[in-house]
Amino acid sequence: MPAPSNIHFYANWAKERIDEIDATLASLESKASEVQADARVKANQVLADLRKKRDAFQDTIKKQAESNEATWIRAKARLETDWTAFEADVQKYVETFGKQVEQRQATFQVRTAAQLKAWNEVADKLLGSAKEFAVERRGEIDATVKRMKADAAAAQEQFEKLNRVGTESWSALNAALAKTRAAFDRANQAAHNAFHRVK
Repeated sequence: MPAPSNIHFYANWAKERIDEIDATLASLESKASEVQADARVKANQVLADLRKKRDAFQDTIKKQAESNEATWIRAKARLETDWTAFEADVQKYVETFGKQVEQRQATFQVRTAAQLKAWNEVADKLLGSAKEFAVERRGEIDATVKRMKADAAAAQEQFEKLNRVGTESWSALNAALAKTRAAFDRANQAAHNAFHRVK
């Protein structure tokens, strides 16, 4: 397995977001039939708009697959704007059509699962890549991966606590997701930096 390149940080960032978008859409779509009949047409239109945003996000990622780091930096800035717009639309959808606590909880659970899966996939990929380095150079990478896994475990614990309470507002749930997403980004950046220091 080749060592991560400069663009792996951006690819990991994008994959985590697209996985979370897909999980969010799947959850909202699975509950769309529960929206009151008089609001269902509008709810379906919002879901269609969210799918378009997802498709555009995914297309941008695909176009960047073989790009250099400078191109990824520009694309990431654009994708961050798209991500923020997607998040705002999900917020409006949940506040308008997802009044039931169960729907908020279901959406939160699939989003947390997508985040945790991304954490573990990146950590496993980095651990596999670290094996290519000499033992004396591998320590920093192993320590970074260990921190990443510990952060993922802490995030999972926080998510489970919020799920047990079950009465949190969507804003509180979304804030927890944003906090752990930021931790993932920091861990991903730390891993990226660790690989480049040992090269």
